[in-house]
Amino acid sequence: MTAAPGIWQPHDRTFEQPEEVRVEAAGLEFACTAAAALTWTATEPSPGVLELRVTPDRTADVRVAWQVPCVDATAFWAADGGEHRGLPPFWRRPRTAALEKNAPVGCLVGAGDVAICTFAAGEVVRPVRTRTGVVEETGEFGFWVEHEATPDAGLLLRLDLTRRHFAATLSGVADWWRALHGPVADVPDVARMPAYSTWYAMQQHVSAESVERQAGPAAELGCEAIIVDDGWHSDDRGRGYGYVGEWEPSPTSFPDISGHVAKVRGDGLAYLLWYALPFVGRHTALWDRVEPYTLAYKDHMNAAIVDPRYPYVRDLVAGHLTRAVTEWGMDGLKIDFIDQFAVENPPPPGPEADCETVNEGVRRLLAQLPRDCLVELRQPYVSPGLWPFATMVRASDCPLSPAHNRQRTVDLRLIAGPLAVHADMLMWHPGERPARVATQLISVLFAVPQISVDLTSQTPEQAEVLRFWLGFFREHAEVLQRGSFRPARPDLGYPQVTARSEDTVVTARYAPVPVAVPATGTLWLANGDASSDVLLEVSGSGTARATIHDCQGRIVSENTFALRPGIAQVTVPEGGLLRLER
Repeated sequence: MTAAPGIWQPHDRTFEQPEEVRVEAAGLEFACTAAAALTWTATEPSPGVLELRVTPDRTADVRVAWQVPCVDATAFWAADGGEHRGLPPFWRRPRTAALEKNAPVGCLVGAGDVAICTFAAGEVVRPVRTRTGVVEETGEFGFWVEHEATPDAGLLLRLDLTRRHFAATLSGVADWWRALHGPVADVPDVARMPAYSTWYAMQQHVSAESVERQAGPAAELGCEAIIVDDGWHSDDRGRGYGYVGEWEPSPTSFPDISGHVAKVRGDGLAYLLWYALPFVGRHTALWDRVEPYTLAYKDHMNAAIVDPRYPYVRDLVAGHLTRAVTEWGMDGLKIDFIDQFAVENPPPPGPEADCETVNEGVRRLLAQLPRDCLVELRQPYVSPGLWPFATMVRASDCPLSPAHNRQRTVDLRLIAGPLAVHADMLMWHPGERPARVATQLISVLFAVPQISVDLTSQTPEQAEVLRFWLGFFREHAEVLQRGSFRPARPDLGYPQVTARSEDTVVTARYAPVPVAVPATGTLWLANGDASSDVLLEVSGSGTARATIHDCQGRIVSENTFALRPGIAQVTVPEGGLLRLER
């Protein structure tokens, strides 16, 4: 393995009077560069795991670069990778991770889902720039990580070269971040239970009456929270943000917000309310007051992004959100658009600002919000620096796209640490087949489903699908959300995902690929694919009892049969469930 080459790349920059130190550790050679004198330490806390700290003698940007042979590589996993899982070229634009957007982690995945090289930076608040990709000149895979480092902390880098399953290495990164940055409060159980969201079902046309009409059916089907999205604060229905920022309930749609919240909570649901955290709209009375304290103006949103470096701004915003909890009785907050604080080239802070960086301003703003309530965040703001301020994180918007919802929730599960992972809201056309409703639910089986359809207009068959699968989510939440987690083939969009506890294995099948049968215990196999012919990989002889349910939970067959090593075939309907007890 060799050091990263000194080859010019587009979008690159050079250091002024650079100093370079070559470091050999764990069979790799690292090129460490900065406009400062550098020292380094390397430790191996466990076999195959390297922690490298490079320290400048004065505050300076520090870059650490290395390469590995690109042999048997199948995919590159990144926290902001979206749907692309190919091998990128090294010359692409570097990525930036900071508190308000992305996370400083990546994994080169090889054949058999092993991690060839998983890396993460210890810095989770200030910007970290990374470049990763295939070096055309050598056929190797190059990495570099860079951020401003101080003499007391330096740049801290973790590499996992154990060639374990890639999910295990990313779980190790999450544990490392948690150990570095201190304990985080436990997530309340309600954050891990199914929820109802108003967004796709109602868009901005929400009212106390429409929310209350869904609350009873949602609770009866197994939801434990309701999330009221955009539209509660204004009578404007233009899908813009020109009227956000004052955060007063619409007197037309929510004339008695406290009484309304109490009524919904009386149905047994926790209540979360949506806020577009950074925005103040042009059509609000606040506009003239906040204009001197803005980071940028978004023409297409008709709103400004306020600057959290100013205590005035933080007090204003935090006061609005705190009021929802302390005065109106909300159980939680849905905080949207934190990534919009990541403004390129922000203006210099004025004399009233009390911190230099927007990252620090965002951190201080979040620290002023209520701490004893549910808080939902969303991709792409997935930094572990946000863990102390949240209870759950949701997949980014992908309406009616089960494949995207699956990939995004699985990606989140790999690095969400203590947070509950929520799917993007599930919606479907009123004429959708019950089996396709079930496959949407199965696509997010290892996350928390949020339902966003009119529950009062579902057909009896659609309602039964919801009742059955939400019941399965609830009954098996412990293994689904806290069990050992193994998604397969990131290069193919995770065609199979498995979670297991001591005696229970749950596998979801999204493509016609074989499913391994555990040697002991119970296998639950959810069929999220249109094909009903399911292949089972059996490693040992024995007998098993098979119970097969259709998408509505009705038993279609029960039998006991002999298992022999090799491939066995069973028929599981689309959207159905197999229970196999050995």
